[in-house]
Amino acid sequence: MKHAFLIGLLSLCPAFYSFAQTPQAPDIAARAYLLIDISASQVLAEKAADTAVEPASLTKLMTAYLVFDALRQKKITLQQTLSVSPKAWKMEGSRMFIDPKMKVPVEDLIKGMIVQSGNDATMVLAEGIGGTSEHFVEMMNTQAKALGMHNTSFKNPEGLTQTGHLTTARDLAILATRLMTDFPADVGYYAIKKYRYPGTPAANDSNRNLLLFRDPTVDGLKTGHTDAAGYCLVATAKRDFPNLQGRRMLAIILGAASENARAEEAQKLLNWGYTAFDGIKLFDAGQAVLTPTVFKGREAQVGLGRNQAIVVAVPQGQASKIKTMVTRPDPLLAPLQKNQQVATLKVMLDQVPLTEIPLLALSGVEEAGFIGRTWDSLTLWLK
Repeated sequence: MKHAFLIGLLSLCPAFYSFAQTPQAPDIAARAYLLIDISASQVLAEKAADTAVEPASLTKLMTAYLVFDALRQKKITLQQTLSVSPKAWKMEGSRMFIDPKMKVPVEDLIKGMIVQSGNDATMVLAEGIGGTSEHFVEMMNTQAKALGMHNTSFKNPEGLTQTGHLTTARDLAILATRLMTDFPADVGYYAIKKYRYPGTPAANDSNRNLLLFRDPTVDGLKTGHTDAAGYCLVATAKRDFPNLQGRRMLAIILGAASENARAEEAQKLLNWGYTAFDGIKLFDAGQAVLTPTVFKGREAQVGLGRNQAIVVAVPQGQASKIKTMVTRPDPLLAPLQKNQQVATLKVMLDQVPLTEIPLLALSGVEEAGFIGRTWDSLTLWLK
């Protein structure tokens, strides 16, 4: 349900654009960009977010997703070593500089793919998991569809220019967000600033995400560059505020002019998002937004809320204008499954709809016995 909520929001235009007081986004020198308040699941700014573009090495976000999934399913292990095929050894572009004489542990290949953006390491992982790179690409496209990336088509696992190898900023946002939520224990690799495999060039040890060296709140995610794609960056930051700890933003920059430009434009977008919008926590994780009566159940009431804190982003200084209302079935009948969507929290800012948040049953309610159901049926009939 959390994932469906995210995809639904990302498929919409930013709700803030209907407000007269909407903060004006800064000028961003990129072909396309997207800024999302991850904590609030709200799009704050965008340009050409649904335009097809070449993703370059941002492709490796999907490769990493499948690698982390293979680790979780115990199809591979971090300590397992993989052989370097001639195809992997001869990969063009950025490299980890491994060769067929080496058998490289999976964890080192992950670091080589993420920190050094190594196309050779990426190919070794793709062949190790998919059997062939071609089959791995099929897996990538299957996963993309499952995640709701409807405007994405992968042709290779590393991101080198190839006809039909395309995605959009919005699809990349879906992928990046799911990568962080589905594999929270693994995304720490993206914060590694320096790494190189023993026996490879010392000069090839720095993460290409310059924001890791400039902004201590930035902890990922991935850079990309080809002549066709320009300079690209998916950057994420997490900052603490007195009223909201760990507020996360995601900035996507596609088609910037240089390595430094993509970092500067992403930094500009992140800083603007954090200052132009306040993150307001409406309810804590697991807190009941309301506790309605349940009929024909073994329990008389059920709490409705979310397993994560309910947060909204509003233009700075406008928190007092927030209004909420809940829509739900009435009467509410058992049985109810835990985490079943039961209601919707509608959030408005100054009487203008801002966002809608699904509310889930925080506990299950089993159906009552015959006498209980009969009594509640009579009660409802008399209402």
